[in-house]
Amino acid sequence: MRMKFNRLTQLVLVSAVSLLAAGLVTACGTLTVDYIFVTSAKAAGPNNYGEIDVFEVNSESGHLKPIPTSPFPSGGRNPVAEAVSTDFTTLYVANEDDNTIVQFLVGSDGKLYPQNTVNTPGVFPLAVAAAGKNLFVADLYQPLPTCSNAAPCSGSIASFPVNSDDSLGAPAANLSLGANYWPLILPSNPTHVLMPTAIATVASGADIYVTASDTASGLGYVFGYAVNSDGTLTSLTGSPFAAGSHPSAVAGDPSGTYLYVTDFTKSDILAYKINAGILTPLGSGPFPSGSGPSGIVVDSAGKFAYVSNSQDSNVIAYTISNGTLTSAGTYATGIQPVALIIDPSLNQYLYTANFLGDTVTGFQLNANDGTLLNTLNSPYKANDQPTALAAIPHGVKQK
Repeated sequence: MRMKFNRLTQLVLVSAVSLLAAGLVTACGTLTVDYIFVTSAKAAGPNNYGEIDVFEVNSESGHLKPIPTSPFPSGGRNPVAEAVSTDFTTLYVANEDDNTIVQFLVGSDGKLYPQNTVNTPGVFPLAVAAAGKNLFVADLYQPLPTCSNAAPCSGSIASFPVNSDDSLGAPAANLSLGANYWPLILPSNPTHVLMPTAIATVASGADIYVTASDTASGLGYVFGYAVNSDGTLTSLTGSPFAAGSHPSAVAGDPSGTYLYVTDFTKSDILAYKINAGILTPLGSGPFPSGSGPSGIVVDSAGKFAYVSNSQDSNVIAYTISNGTLTSAGTYATGIQPVALIIDPSLNQYLYTANFLGDTVTGFQLNANDGTLLNTLNSPYKANDQPTALAAIPHGVKQK
């Protein structure tokens, strides 16, 4: 009996220690695999700034939990776009109403520390993308006083060098124009007003693509640029490329072989083969989306694509085969999803920012067929009018 008692006591003690260790693991946050940053446009605080919710992602369930000090001021009014530095240590936020990009260092616990603020060359920044040593910004209009809401003109692209501390230097000079931006101009109709809608870098970051709509003709385009070593841009052969009616989002696959563009008006997805930067439409496209597609993302394995449809409040999953998209199911989100992202650590969880729902919807990806299941306790409450998503892996060594 004595030996049995001792053995039972040992088992109880081992169990207790195991439970305690499990509790400590959870408490220390080691199940946190990513941090998700959600900008919200609703004005808050004494400066009427937007806000940034910071959520930690649970590696086992995809559940989102706000970090204790969330939300953080966005450093400007109406934050609409985000990008993360290539080393995952810095978040850049575009504040549309202030024409600014704010740099935040990201702490190891996901907290945001504002560092520097720069003005964009043009008016109303609406899209940003980072690649290599540059941050690219699309402005709705070229600089004042030439352009404004009352006297609109085409938008422009700026290329900011990223310094060693991730701060942004002065935008690269366009010597041919004597300016620090590249205007979106149709060579055949230079007076037409082209309004940029999205921007993406592809694979190595050697090229960038900017979608835009022509307000006069109702036609859409993709402008392609090669990124030179000094950050300046050179138009790719054949650019701009035809892109439906109103392109709304753009994404490339991880191999840099294919580019996908959603068309908000036609409710479809255009697919292109990339060859030395030149875009050639796939004969199998375009592919149907839902109504008002607002965002597109391709998983890091290049097997699946996902499109958020703002007017249907859903996400459609697609399998990818030689660039061709085949629907793998439709899944409900909160009201009016305007952006979506896949977690960078596991390539396992997908999240949508739902502008009118004031929520973030979470899904778990099936690695075999791309289908989706809701994550634990989804949807998650966000601040009012969430606009954009960005993410970094947990455990990145901070500067």
